[in-house]
Amino acid sequence: MALKERSPETPKTSPKNPRVANRSIDTYAAQCDKCLKWRVIPTEEEYEEIRSKMEENPYVCDRKPGVSCDDPADIEYNATRTWVIDRPGVPKTPEGFKRSLVLRRDFSKMDAYYITPTGKKLRTRNEMAAFIEANPKYKDVNLSAFNFTSPKVMEDTVPEDAVRKVPSSANGNKKRALKDSA
Repeated sequence: MALKERSPETPKTSPKNPRVANRSIDTYAAQCDKCLKWRVIPTEEEYEEIRSKMEENPYVCDRKPGVSCDDPADIEYNATRTWVIDRPGVPKTPEGFKRSLVLRRDFSKMDAYYITPTGKKLRTRNEMAAFIEANPKYKDVNLSAFNFTSPKVMEDTVPEDAVRKVPSSANGNKKRALKDSA
């Protein structure tokens, strides 16, 4: 998966607030198991289907109509956009629910949560279990279909000017070192 491309036409900041980076996924892609080229997947639903079965049925170029490994890649892995890589085998989101991924402002990681058919945002498996229990209409939805594992942010594609948080333990050590030297 790739986040919004950074170019003059699609700036890396939001037009509403120039200090907030675009943090939504605009392109879904799968890497061919044979030639390692990236192929754009047209919909999130199709991407989720591929991802959920990646371990037992690796993606290959010829699954895309009219495409083979001899064709150029649809998209190149580079730093013109921030890339995040989903773990293979994450189950396809049950019908009516939506898996939502949000990149943190400091580009440190993505947060995964699910939006229920009623519009409620759930961040943990326990919250999902409580929702299913409280809504008998969804009793047939299997809890194992929800995976809150976040995709990995590919460090080599994070913008150079991204404001990164310094781990609090590092701050504590720094302050202690300053106090010790005084």
